[in-house]
Amino acid sequence: MQVRRIVRNALLTAMFSAQAAQAGTLVIESWRVDDKTLWEKVLLPAFEKSNPGIEVKFAPTAPTEYDSSLAARLAGGTAGDLIACRPFDVSLSLYKKGHLEKLDGKAGMQNFAPTSTVAWQTDDAKDTFCMPVASVIHGFLYNKKIFKKLNLQPPKTVDEFFGVLEALKKGGVAPLALGTADQWESSQMVYTNIGPNFWRGEEGRKALISGKAKLTDAPFVEALQFEQRMGTYLSKGASAQTYGDSQNQFALGRAAIYPTGSWDISYFGQTPGLELGAFPPPVRKAGDPCFISDHMDIGIGINKKSRNKDDAFKFLAWVGSQEFADIYTNRVTGFFSLSNHLIAVRDPVAKQMAEWRSTCASTIRFNAQVLNRGQPSMESELWNINAQVLNGKLAPKDAATKLQNGFAKWYKPQQK
Repeated sequence: MQVRRIVRNALLTAMFSAQAAQAGTLVIESWRVDDKTLWEKVLLPAFEKSNPGIEVKFAPTAPTEYDSSLAARLAGGTAGDLIACRPFDVSLSLYKKGHLEKLDGKAGMQNFAPTSTVAWQTDDAKDTFCMPVASVIHGFLYNKKIFKKLNLQPPKTVDEFFGVLEALKKGGVAPLALGTADQWESSQMVYTNIGPNFWRGEEGRKALISGKAKLTDAPFVEALQFEQRMGTYLSKGASAQTYGDSQNQFALGRAAIYPTGSWDISYFGQTPGLELGAFPPPVRKAGDPCFISDHMDIGIGINKKSRNKDDAFKFLAWVGSQEFADIYTNRVTGFFSLSNHLIAVRDPVAKQMAEWRSTCASTIRFNAQVLNRGQPSMESELWNINAQVLNGKLAPKDAATKLQNGFAKWYKPQQK
């Protein structure tokens, strides 16, 4: 009897241990430190309410450290169960190294169109390794009070845009809240923001990938010329002005226009008395088709070495749901769900930007796919070269030549 009781207790212990392992804590890796409170107070309780017994922990890493530290944890087997995925090549590299599960046909994936999953697929589109979560839209925010005071309207064309900048300058207001100290804004908030209207969005991006277009072609040079003109309206000391400085300058009403992306809406929404408006990048001439950078920004994948994979897939199915899409879109203001669910965007400025999709064609940051895979890095080149153009240190044609030469060094379709 004693032996039987010991065996029975051992079996019960093993059974309970297995159940505990199955219902263990899921850990989410992410670079979105700013979203920690939202995940802990809103998103995770919503999931846990309909999935009792599954506990989830949101464990973000600083954005500048995320890629390298995540790669190290994945390689060492200590990474979380769910992985926030950068778009395109960074996550593709993780998949190729065997760190991410293939997600084709998994619950929740049916709610995303093929155009939404392209940022997290292999080049042949056969394998999808992260579920799309949200995109960000590039454009310009403006101070409505300043515009009203000077009787200005949001510009639609290039000529109107520079007419507004000139009127602001004459009215004693800094036209642009923009600096070049951090460099990345020069590329992501200026060149790849205004550029699609010159190189016709996806048409120009795909032509670069195929080798049919070069960065020295007229549309790419014209975007740099636009940027050079913008540079003449920057505040004194712009070369030492950081991203945070620009945010403060605009929030305090010391500049009228802020080139940016929708991710900044929530930051300025916390500023008392600031009346925000938004306008898309200007087209060359009235009647020209418009293009917006509607950039796939974040997805979620599953760590192949997760010890709690069944629950991880349950969580991912919820990420693909209407409930998640609605909460995320309306609580992480300026991040727009990539799912097929119909979501009513409640923030007025975010809603305004989301509506641009109905009149303008969407594209992504042109160097995000394929074009960042060699050395010199297209991304770092764009940062540095665009900052120099804005600062008046590099002529547009010379900048284009420098970009093209660096590109052609490693990319065979550009060596014809």
